[in-house]
Amino acid sequence: MNEPQDPGGPSEWQERITGTWYGLPAIFDADGGHTGFNEVNRSSVFADGVTTYYMACNFANTGPLRNRFEIRDFAFGVDDTGRNRIYLGPDFYGAGHPYGALVDSHYYSPGWRADLNTVNQILPDGVTQVYSSLLYEGPTIFAVFNGVYRNAHDYDTNPGTRGEIDAFLRRERETASRPHVLPDRTGGTWTGTCEVFGADQHEQGTVDVEISHSPVDLVRASQEWALHGALDRSFGYTRTRIGNRHTYDGPDLHGNAIGYGRALYTTQHHSTEAFKIRGREFIIDDDHTMAVAWKLYDGDVMTHVVFGPLTWNPDR
Repeated sequence: MNEPQDPGGPSEWQERITGTWYGLPAIFDADGGHTGFNEVNRSSVFADGVTTYYMACNFANTGPLRNRFEIRDFAFGVDDTGRNRIYLGPDFYGAGHPYGALVDSHYYSPGWRADLNTVNQILPDGVTQVYSSLLYEGPTIFAVFNGVYRNAHDYDTNPGTRGEIDAFLRRERETASRPHVLPDRTGGTWTGTCEVFGADQHEQGTVDVEISHSPVDLVRASQEWALHGALDRSFGYTRTRIGNRHTYDGPDLHGNAIGYGRALYTTQHHSTEAFKIRGREFIIDDDHTMAVAWKLYDGDVMTHVVFGPLTWNPDR
């Protein structure tokens, strides 16, 4: 249900994303092959009680996807007077579901003839957004976009801001297509505090996350997870990477994943419980900082959304 809030002002999510977001998402085909980039500026504008979302795209990619994504400018109305962001067309139809600083959207693009699942995750600094879109025809993925955005309010008038954003976009061009490869010779831990929301979109607190990582060889590693706080769980598995395909082989979790550049899309099933995790794990810099977004399930019913940045701490 779209529960009304204050119809006279912008939503909480709308306030978070004020300004223009500058990014250079990488474009991948269904197998994970990098085909190019989309230099895109995105903004969501609240004016006169109405929210409108704008995208100015500049695609530079190759192969069959080039023709599909040639449309450059998009605009669509948004009803965000309630708990969800409903996309009213004409360029996108569907809804986004906010969980604090993360929105999980499911919608359709008539211009691209694509059904999309987009995850936008704003990091605690408030100006960095980790973005991904899985594009479907029916149940089949045909393309993936993902990348990092930075927010600015004065790009056109402030030379300092323009220089920072332009330098950021140059770095993204160099790194956006790098594969999701974890440290293969050095052990260590990822640690961080993540936000926890229930499936009802209500905040449930935070969880301290620690993932211990021990390489077995250049393509295998064992990992032990410990979650404490709003959720308390621990489990482990051995993981293997073959190209951009990954598998998880117990003892506690079994499943697989596929990488599209820096973003890894995972599904893991518990060996003795009706519990599974679906997630996106995104390496955002050369220090292996990872922005994670996980959905936790009891059977096929989602119970929690967990997300936040994790810092890599190599063994000394």
